[in-house]
Amino acid sequence: MGVARRVPLAATAVAAGLVLIAVACWFNGRGLGVDSSVYRAGALTLLHGDSLYAPLTTGEWWAPSLPFTYPPIAGLLFLPLTMVPSQLGWGVLAALSALALGFVLHESLPQRARTGWRFGALLLATLALEPVWRTLGLGQVNLLLVAMVMADVLLLRGRKGSGVLIGIAAAVKLTPLIFIAHLALTRRWADAARAMATFVVLNLAAAVVLPLDTLWFWTKALIDGNDATTNSWIGNQSLNGIFQRLTGEDRGALFLYATTAVIAVGLAAVVVRRLYRQGDDLGALLVTAVTGLLVSPVSWTHHWVWVVPLVGYLIAKSNVTGLLAIGIVFTGWQFRMVPSGAKSELSWNAADVLLGNSYLLAALVAAPIVILLAGVDPALRGRSVRAEVVPGESRGVG
Repeated sequence: MGVARRVPLAATAVAAGLVLIAVACWFNGRGLGVDSSVYRAGALTLLHGDSLYAPLTTGEWWAPSLPFTYPPIAGLLFLPLTMVPSQLGWGVLAALSALALGFVLHESLPQRARTGWRFGALLLATLALEPVWRTLGLGQVNLLLVAMVMADVLLLRGRKGSGVLIGIAAAVKLTPLIFIAHLALTRRWADAARAMATFVVLNLAAAVVLPLDTLWFWTKALIDGNDATTNSWIGNQSLNGIFQRLTGEDRGALFLYATTAVIAVGLAAVVVRRLYRQGDDLGALLVTAVTGLLVSPVSWTHHWVWVVPLVGYLIAKSNVTGLLAIGIVFTGWQFRMVPSGAKSELSWNAADVLLGNSYLLAALVAAPIVILLAGVDPALRGRSVRAEVVPGESRGVG
């Protein structure tokens, strides 16, 4: 089945609705899409011959003055956005994100829920999830990157171009680099090599076109962007974020973050390998994705759009408790209940800590359950077991 046939009609309808909103805002002169306007401003800056990483002077009057924090290749890839007004640029990204949302949900659901009114209802329900509506509202690319990774890992295995989509995703936003490790963990060595080669080639191409910006990004902007080492804002739902908040941005926060990140990566590698050997490809991918969110220095709430395939995964497992937990945690209501901004996170009380770190804490609570389930003999759970061929030996893996 082609990719186009994996995007249900309901997602196309949502995409069309978003385009109509974009056109209406353009006619009325209303601002739309804070992050998509930054993408467009960065691309316009390149056309003007200025640096991506100096204060942008090409942004919209209604948008906050935000820095461009992506690699130089991303600025080049965003050049098409300069061909349309900012609001229509948002409309393009939002429509593509809606189609990506439909694809991601479709591929994670069991067959019985992939068509008809069930799928339409589930798609509309995912729009209530804070990472989803914030991604769409900001004009972010998160859903597009998730779709690229899922297509590469779940659909393109064994094909000549497998790994390329992950390489492109990592070139646009560095966090998908963790999925190259995922390919290696699941013994897709050629795919991992293609992904890394794609990432390197794209960045080298950018270095040829934008040598000064490339030097600036890799030596300075990479760390300074989004205040990566000391970001304690509530929007940063990563291990680094919670330790920055708990320690008052003390220097010890980085040590705690680095230590727990190493432990998280080590445990995740074991679980991913185990789930993969049990034939649970989507489960293994979700573990890698959540680990990436935890260990990234900055994981904004809208980066947690991996909750969408998690919904499909839980539906396939008939896990009602997990679905209820997602409905409670990932609709974003709790973030309005606690003080945020202007470093107010550094003086939270106990209730604020629980509510304000809810995405991260939900992942940490679920982690031991996933580890225990991954250690259970798949035969006892009726799970399929992937047969692997080890050099010089043929065996079934349990």
